[in-house]
Amino acid sequence: MANLFPRWTNTLAPKAIFFGGLVSTAVVCGIWYYFTPKYTRVGYQPTQPVPFQHTIHVQQLGMDCRYCHSYVEVSEHSNVPSTQTCMNCHTAIKGQSPKLQPVRDSWQSGKPVEWVRIHRLPDYAYFNHSAHVNRGVSCVSCHGKINEMEVVWQHEPQGMAWCLNCHRAPEKNLRPLAEITHLDWRVEDLKDKDGNPLKGSDGKPYTQDTLGKELKDKWHVNPPVTCAGCHR
Repeated sequence: MANLFPRWTNTLAPKAIFFGGLVSTAVVCGIWYYFTPKYTRVGYQPTQPVPFQHTIHVQQLGMDCRYCHSYVEVSEHSNVPSTQTCMNCHTAIKGQSPKLQPVRDSWQSGKPVEWVRIHRLPDYAYFNHSAHVNRGVSCVSCHGKINEMEVVWQHEPQGMAWCLNCHRAPEKNLRPLAEITHLDWRVEDLKDKDGNPLKGSDGKPYTQDTLGKELKDKWHVNPPVTCAGCHR
């Protein structure tokens, strides 16, 4: 009896399985690579109701982060500035600027300015700002150089893997408490009274690792790396 199907169909099933597996692998790899916080969050830069420029306020005027984000050292959550905080200056400075109309409207109505939130952790992830900034983790470690941003954007992915990298090696991000809000600070800026590089216990000028390890031991920094540390 003659074959109903040509001979080449004998290899059709193995080829279909092979190419199906290839496509499935490519899809999984694509999701793993692109559907991560690094690609879905980094660079997020929404338009705000008021075009607040950190470059002017921080670099030109020398304002400290904590003037506007006043709860960051004492609270789990860092606050956005209240209308009162803005009006402390802007009743006298650029009081009639059209760009500040939403602030003046808020001042008159008592309703807060509807700022668009940029950094948002999932509800199932616990994060305490005060615990970090009071143990030497600078704003720049999580938010980038906000002082150089005209419009704030998300600089770091702030996903689980990113957090764990810091928790496993916190010395890479620790600095003196007085330098927490100095976003341009570098370990090379540590000088003795004669202006020479400050040296650590090993007699050598500090590097980030040696300084971080000293601060880690001094402050007993031991961040959790288990699930219960952040998922409570």
